[in-house]
Amino acid sequence: MSLNYIKNFYEGCLRPPTVIGQFHTLFFGSVRMFFLGVLGFAVYGNEALHFSCDPDRRELNLFCYNQFRPITPQVFWALQMVSVLVPGAVFHLYAACKNINQEEILERPLYTVFYIISVLLRIILEVIAFWLQSHLFGFQVLPLFMCDASALERKFNVTKCMVPEHFEKTIFLSAMYTFTIITITLCVAEIFEILCRRLGYLNNH
Repeated sequence: MSLNYIKNFYEGCLRPPTVIGQFHTLFFGSVRMFFLGVLGFAVYGNEALHFSCDPDRRELNLFCYNQFRPITPQVFWALQMVSVLVPGAVFHLYAACKNINQEEILERPLYTVFYIISVLLRIILEVIAFWLQSHLFGFQVLPLFMCDASALERKFNVTKCMVPEHFEKTIFLSAMYTFTIITITLCVAEIFEILCRRLGYLNNH
């Protein structure tokens, strides 16, 4: 019986009840994860090693890098992707435990409402992630970062730090904003598809 739950949960996550939901799964699961996993490591993988300040001292470089990056972009985007997956995963786990087929989700009002709530939660989480990303990383990576290192040693005061490959990071940052906007758009479109199909189902009955 437990194997059936796992099978139903797996199929529900891979094949949502809507066409747009299936496209979202494909886009989210393959393109976005590949982009972050492969290109994200290439762009940000050795950032801390090549981040240098004047004077070029290890403790100063580490201190200023932590000021420059309170959280590394890879960790932030990984947390974003996991959090966005949670509402859908919880719904499909509920559907698997209740033995609900994907076709039934749009036929029964209660299941439809629960599914719409899970999509709305995804939208809210993506909007929060967009807002946090804009505050943590901005929209452009500048070649110089002015670091306040007075807490480390008074003689340092404000020091200049070189940000490696700033142009590549700006492009990657723009791409991650674009992915977030595409995901939000797909979620909104999925809600419209659910409502249209639900209305069509009611008209046929």
